[in-house]
Amino acid sequence: MDAIEEAASAKSHYGSPVTPVRKKEKNLSQHHYIHNEVDLQKTPFLLFPPGKEMLFLGIYFITVPYIVGILFLFTYIAEFNVSVFRAVGTDSSILLTWTVGYEIIAAIILVYIMVNAVKFSLKNR
Repeated sequence: MDAIEEAASAKSHYGSPVTPVRKKEKNLSQHHYIHNEVDLQKTPFLLFPPGKEMLFLGIYFITVPYIVGILFLFTYIAEFNVSVFRAVGTDSSILLTWTVGYEIIAAIILVYIMVNAVKFSLKNR
C-alpha cells in the first residue's frame, strides 16, 4: 500500500461530522479604553475652575507649550548657560519656541496615552 491509499483508508476524521469550535464570548458590557468619559474637573495637573474650563484650556494651550519650549532651549540647546540662552533667545521667534514646546508636549501625551491603554487592557484581561 502506498501513502495515498493509506490516507484514503484512514477515515478517522474524514468521515466524522465537523463540530464547530466556539470562541469565548466577550462580555458586551466590557468597557474599552477609547470609550472612557473625559472629565476636565478630574485632571491631575491642570486647574479648571467650574464654568470656565474652555477659557483656561485656551490659556493653557498658549502658555504651557511656550514655557516648555523655553525650558527646552535653556536646558538642551543652551546647556544651562545664560549667555548662550540670551543669544539663542534673540535669534528664535516666539512661534518657533511655542512649536518646539508643543511637539514635546504632544510626544509626552502620546506616550502617556499608550501606557494608559496598555495598563487598561492588562487590567481588563
